[in-house]
Amino acid sequence: MMRVFAIAEIGSEELDPVSIELLNLANAIKGDGTSEAVVIGDDVSSYAEELAKHADRVWKVEDSELKNYNPELYVDVLLQLFSKEKPDVVLVANSSRGAEYAPVLAVKLNAPVVTDIVGLDVSNGVRATRYIFQGKLLVDVLVREAETYVFTVRQGVFKDECTVQGEIVDSGIKPSAEVKREFVGIVEPEAGEVDISQADVVVSVGRGIDDASNIELAEELAEVLGGVVAGSRPVIDSGWLPKDRQVGISGKTVKPKLYLALGISGAFQHIMGMKDSELIVAVNKDPEAPIFGVAQYGIVGDIFDVVPALIEKLREIKG
Repeated sequence: MMRVFAIAEIGSEELDPVSIELLNLANAIKGDGTSEAVVIGDDVSSYAEELAKHADRVWKVEDSELKNYNPELYVDVLLQLFSKEKPDVVLVANSSRGAEYAPVLAVKLNAPVVTDIVGLDVSNGVRATRYIFQGKLLVDVLVREAETYVFTVRQGVFKDECTVQGEIVDSGIKPSAEVKREFVGIVEPEAGEVDISQADVVVSVGRGIDDASNIELAEELAEVLGGVVAGSRPVIDSGWLPKDRQVGISGKTVKPKLYLALGISGAFQHIMGMKDSELIVAVNKDPEAPIFGVAQYGIVGDIFDVVPALIEKLREIKG
């Protein structure tokens, strides 16, 4: 019976959405086994209650020393837990934190580790799917047989939720490792207005928008659709949208119900960040633009002609 553990990640005093995504994957592969979340911090009861809606079991690891993230203490308490409750699979967010402690944890567990995965199949051996060569190739990695496996998981991929009303268990585990780092403080990035990775509708603009002043057109369309505005790397590099609105390998991965690509040619770096959207609609003057290769619907035309007409029609339909 497979036990799949997902290590929750806590952001600025709130549960990071990737924590639920890890459990979505856990529930998808557990079979007759269990999905189990581990939440680490000072006071994690509220987070545990949220996680219990998506996991068969939630393990609380609480202590004042765990108030702020420390990779040494994370590995320490996880090893203590796993010495008592043996995992078959450990899922970690492919974040700056996860990328730091997951390999160390894997070494301590004598477990193979595959990073930044976008798929996982355990039906016939263990096979992880990930991109290589900056997203140019999608490969399946057949992982050697082991007692435990560790994977870091790309955010924004596993969004199909499974509701499971599980139990919450106080592990009673306390840090035992000697702390070699001193927590000084957190420098928060400039807060964005929206989280594009969680939006159901994304209106994304590329070079074809021509100028920062034309972003208003995309914002108007996004407002009518109840969505958010994002952009490709050239738009972000030009300073027309903040960095947290970038879609692509060097930005965020999004998987909305509707993705509108306006004036985006479709470089592979961008496509890797949005290709799993449920419905992709592209507008571009170039009929050979690569974006049309992943779009379900394509309009060959000038966005300054198409978008105003689309806004007018949508408002007419909405009354």
